[in-house]
Amino acid sequence: MLTRLYISNIVLIERLNLEFGAGLNILTGETGAGKSILLDALALALGARSDTGLIRHGCDTATVIAEFDCISHELISFLTDNGIESEDSLILRRTLSADGKSRAWANDTPISIKTLKQIGDALVEIHGQFANHTLLNPETHRTALDTFSAKNNPKYNQLLDDVRVNYNEYHSAINQLHNLQDMLEKSATEREFLEHNVRELESLNVHIGEEEELSTKRTAMMNAEKDAAILSDATAALNPRGESLDEQIYSVAHILQRIKTEPNPYAEQIDALYNAAQIISDVTEHLTPTDVDTDSLDATEERLFAIRAAARKHRVTADELPAKLAEMSAQLNTIENSDAELHRLQSAVKLAQSKFEKSSAELTAARTVAATDLRNQILAELPDLKLGNADFMVECTPTKPSATGVDNIVFMIKTNPGMPFAPLHRAASGGELARLMLAMRVVLSTNDTHTFIFDEIDTGISGATASAVGLRLNKLARNSQALVITHSAQVAGYADKHFKIAKHTQNDSTTTTVTEISGDDRINEIARIISGAEITPESLATARTLIKNN
Repeated sequence: MLTRLYISNIVLIERLNLEFGAGLNILTGETGAGKSILLDALALALGARSDTGLIRHGCDTATVIAEFDCISHELISFLTDNGIESEDSLILRRTLSADGKSRAWANDTPISIKTLKQIGDALVEIHGQFANHTLLNPETHRTALDTFSAKNNPKYNQLLDDVRVNYNEYHSAINQLHNLQDMLEKSATEREFLEHNVRELESLNVHIGEEEELSTKRTAMMNAEKDAAILSDATAALNPRGESLDEQIYSVAHILQRIKTEPNPYAEQIDALYNAAQIISDVTEHLTPTDVDTDSLDATEERLFAIRAAARKHRVTADELPAKLAEMSAQLNTIENSDAELHRLQSAVKLAQSKFEKSSAELTAARTVAATDLRNQILAELPDLKLGNADFMVECTPTKPSATGVDNIVFMIKTNPGMPFAPLHRAASGGELARLMLAMRVVLSTNDTHTFIFDEIDTGISGATASAVGLRLNKLARNSQALVITHSAQVAGYADKHFKIAKHTQNDSTTTTVTEISGDDRINEIARIISGAEITPESLATARTLIKNN
């Protein structure tokens, strides 16, 4: 629902800040006061094509901001998918520059004009001089008919669900059958390829985590081999020329002990040599290299390299080789049991097709009944709206099966007797089209917070017809929100909120203002619509009788 519209420097509007409410919002004013400018500005905020001619004379930029609340879950999902944060409210902002540049934001997130238009179309439906009437798009007609039928038939949503589920099962069965048939066409080559690779992987028999285990083991064994070489070098250094170093030191100590002087002046050094010889002997004993099993190292490396080669061949990680083996084994099993599998899938397709055809036929029958009900209800609305010569029907023709059934739904209209029916978007224009859309929207209305805008809806009507239009606008707005630009006193009388548009000229500058009115101001405005510039007691009395909401 549109809650606020801020406009800056758009044509005659210098600055405007309007707050709209739920229900029926009526805008009135003298011809040329600038009512269409409001729609132009709002259309900009909703993604309409930019036009630098809308920028107020003498200004470099123009801005329009439209605020909405109670937005639908579907729109919130769309916003989230486009990186726009939103819960229950939305602020759309659009700027125009005199150099032709245009920018847009949704909740302060920059967006493209295309995205802005998608958001705008989901929020507002404009009937009148603009071309984004939702119901004029035939692609919306099936959903509109289904929504209408579900409102009147509690079992209808179950029919829709059955068709969707059955179609998905049917479509899935067809895909599985086609995949098998495609595989069987190349089964000879495929079988040979699969058999070879399955044998290879079964022989390799890799288990998850084995590559890491082998890599760790290989590293440890390679380090052990290097350590053994180092120990061998150390032992050789302790045994120069084949004679152990400890024995040489012992020999030196023994020689020094033969000194005759008493006491021996080298006794301390002799003891140190004996101690050193003992230490070296102990060290040498513990530095004996351990043998490395080179055969085991070779086997480990061979296994590791084989696993890694298989992983590269199948473009997977080593830990994914077991799953790859299972996948190819299943494919091979399918080929080897192709006759039975083909028969099973063919039977599954026939069963799924039968279920889909049955449920879609039931849905078509329900849509046919709903189409008649919709036609009757819309035709009942038309005479009071001065469209008594018009006729409406729902064309239901077969189309390609989908999750929505087998029906192509198009709303058809003829505005005068003797003319052929034509699709809705080709048949009517101007106020006639707006009143037709009003009749359809009243019949199709649901309890949502969509915003509808009607312009030129009172063209060529007055009296009882205008009153009928006002009544229906009021009825439509009870479940949503409607903004209506009107020249009809009868329509204006049904307003929940009434805004007066006026144009003022001062010092060669013209501006448009919009003011919410109530009480005597509202009575005077409706009287002006009735009698023109000169408000009479009679027009004031009539205005009081026309006001339905006080």
